[in-house]
Amino acid sequence: MNVCCLDMEGVLVPEIWIAFSEASGIPELRRTTRDEPDYNKLMQFRMDILREHGLGLKQIQDVIATIDPLPGAKEFLDELRTLSQVIIISDTFEEFAKPLMAKLGWPTLFCNALTIGADNMVEGVRMRCPESKLTTVRALQTMGFETIATGDSFNDLAMIRASKAGFLFRSTDAIRESNPDLPAYEEFDDLLAAFKRALGE
Repeated sequence: MNVCCLDMEGVLVPEIWIAFSEASGIPELRRTTRDEPDYNKLMQFRMDILREHGLGLKQIQDVIATIDPLPGAKEFLDELRTLSQVIIISDTFEEFAKPLMAKLGWPTLFCNALTIGADNMVEGVRMRCPESKLTTVRALQTMGFETIATGDSFNDLAMIRASKAGFLFRSTDAIRESNPDLPAYEEFDDLLAAFKRALGE
């Protein structure tokens, strides 16, 4: 029995923070987990910048409402879901994800949550569990599932390596070069074929 575990941002949808960086004109917010392996450090950096510029949850949600899935992502996800159970395991937040999940046909999503102040400012992060992607994959394995995983960032590497098969998708040169043993793909057709091979299809 298999479960396919997918990262969300950079794999199925554009990076939310990059989109918000472009919409707000704040280049510092382009920094993502592709650039900073320490997620807590990255989120504190983001929250400090948001407060400095007086930007809150509503402004971020307004930008997210304009984001569409990457071309081919929904078709890829729809076909993969006919072959296996699929869980999107993301370090995004419930407060961000709903409009994106609607556009993807409401797949299962495991993610985190934000603490929002009365002034609409992001005050903190409520992580679902430590090392959420690796922890989730390990938990699935203890329930008798084999996992197959894909992602694009530093914070995806642990779940990819813990799975029976794992792939990088549209990752950075630095991540690919430092993980030369991991198959890396750029197109959804190639990624789907890799999942099919791992599933024995």
